[in-house]
Amino acid sequence: RLGLERADTAEKALNVIVDLLEKYGQGGNCMESHMVFTYHNSFLIADRKEAWVLETSGKYWAAEKVEGGVRNISNQLSITTKIDREHPQLKEYAKSKGWWDGEKEFDFAATYSYVNTARMTTSRGRYCEGYKLLNKHKGSITSEIMMEILRDKESGINMEGGFMTTGSMVSVLPQQPHLPCIHFFTGTPDPAR
Repeated sequence: RLGLERADTAEKALNVIVDLLEKYGQGGNCMESHMVFTYHNSFLIADRKEAWVLETSGKYWAAEKVEGGVRNISNQLSITTKIDREHPQLKEYAKSKGWWDGEKEFDFAATYSYVNTARMTTSRGRYCEGYKLLNKHKGSITSEIMMEILRDKESGINMEGGFMTTGSMVSVLPQQPHLPCIHFFTGTPDPAR
């Protein structure tokens, strides 16, 4: 939210977020119940001209500029070896913890997460299913198709049960500056409503 408030481009919003992350860190309970459940965050940041994926682990982070096609995030790290910007000590910290030897190619998701990144796009899970649904419509994605994808319960994108989807948003950002941007938000947690 502060990135939206303080920046007028996607890259400037990325700067706002990483500056706040460096200054304040992150954390806090992800649930309203008394159960302590925390995780780190991923962000899709876009404007009319460019898009970025920012993923965090504590104060460390990696960012990937989206160059084309489709890109999604879920509750796992997905930036692997295509890192366009990074925390200045990202690799040194990983080496100091013994997570990376400094020899092989640096893979952010493999180094900073517990998920087997080789199986991320092939195993059944929200990230994989979202990737499949986006690729199914690649080149012809409309706001209606995005809403359909966000309503999909079988894929787990529209979560129900112990963890529920808390809100969904679809934005249309035309590259032509004279056309308005349009944003759709759910009025309830369930995007199927």
